[in-house]
Amino acid sequence: MTEGDTFLPNRSNGRTETQFTDCNGKTSFGMSILNLSNAIIGSGILGLAYAMANTGIIFFVILLILIAVLSAYSIHLLLESAGVVGIRAYEQLGYHAFGQPGKILAACIIILHNIGAMSSYLFIVKIELPHIIQGLWPDISDYWLVDGKYLIIIVSVIFILPLALMKQIGYLGYTSGFSLSCMVFFLISVSPLSIRLHTVYMYQSTLIMTEISLSQSVLMNTAITKLYPVKAYTTPPMTCTAFTIPIMAFAFVCHPEVLPIYTELKNPSKKRMQTVANISILVMSVMYLLTAIFGYLTFYGNVESELLEMYSKKDILILCVRLAVLIAVTLTVPVVLFPIRRAILQLLFPDKPFHWVRHISIAVCLLFLVNLLVIFVAKIRDIFGFIGATSAPSLIFILPGIFYICIVPKDKEPLKSRPKIQAILFVTLGFILMIMSITFIIIEWVTGKKISGGH
Repeated sequence: MTEGDTFLPNRSNGRTETQFTDCNGKTSFGMSILNLSNAIIGSGILGLAYAMANTGIIFFVILLILIAVLSAYSIHLLLESAGVVGIRAYEQLGYHAFGQPGKILAACIIILHNIGAMSSYLFIVKIELPHIIQGLWPDISDYWLVDGKYLIIIVSVIFILPLALMKQIGYLGYTSGFSLSCMVFFLISVSPLSIRLHTVYMYQSTLIMTEISLSQSVLMNTAITKLYPVKAYTTPPMTCTAFTIPIMAFAFVCHPEVLPIYTELKNPSKKRMQTVANISILVMSVMYLLTAIFGYLTFYGNVESELLEMYSKKDILILCVRLAVLIAVTLTVPVVLFPIRRAILQLLFPDKPFHWVRHISIAVCLLFLVNLLVIFVAKIRDIFGFIGATSAPSLIFILPGIFYICIVPKDKEPLKSRPKIQAILFVTLGFILMIMSITFIIIEWVTGKKISGGH
């Protein structure tokens, strides 16, 4: 299938399916999987062990499978809507559903959510990279190189900006593959079987273990198990359950990147793109599950909301793991930037052809804005936490369902048909998750106690 071909083969009755007008079709199937997987994964992976400690292994696995299936279904709704509209842009789906206000709403939600994600990733660089440099090279602790404000500028200019200037998101497949490799290294390193000489820092524990060898770790885990027994199943408090579900749902947010990746997919079809999404979600689900289990079985009920905080800050292996996580989130920033630029172009220059000046200028301005936020705003987490609590359910549940209900013709699928009823229930679930997230963010603000972890 080449550009200009029909989206689906002609039916036997001669009716031609919708033609896509924004198809470039240059990115391979494998590269598309790498890019979408990289868009899915985020720093929230560090909080999944804490979620498992609160819910128990069985309930966590059930939630993980359920949310993964719902995420795949959400992408199915987007692809179905795009097939009717003929343009694979989130903003255009909003336009066809509600006119210009819908287009503006969809674009603004994507911009706010992805700027929040970019800010959270660079905050990790700002906070963690100085500690890594000091741990690896203690002698340079007095130099400006360990100042996080300078480091995020250096990282943005040297690593993020060149990647953000790529013409197509498909070109980021190689860096996405390297980013995922870093997360695989993180996954292997946090496995209880890989414990080597390091210091385990355990909060609120009477066991202070240093220089733990592999044999000693077995004794340590046995002792910890007596204090914090493994919970295959538990009835968690309502607060923990209500917070765990949104955290796990946000871990699968990739929907702003789905349609841009679809646009550049070689030999595009809805079935082919759905397969890309299903494989990406499956791979990330396995990685999430293993990370949660490894972290939980290392620290049991004493695990903190940020998994790496439980490990030594001086051990070389753990420092390398922290560096791998930083590389992974840094290489995710350009992938997250592409949908923002596309949303801005859809709003300001909807009918203009590609132009390098606009392409470069938007990327530079976005990175400049995000760097300013990360450098000068001390408590940006609360602001974008609230934005994320509203934008993430909108992008995953609410907007895809509403687009499907409004865009798919009633003569094809009446409002009382099973697909439309499923979409309505899906939208309702999104509103419930949004209310839950906002409620417990307000609880955090009022009590001052952090209940959730990760982004």
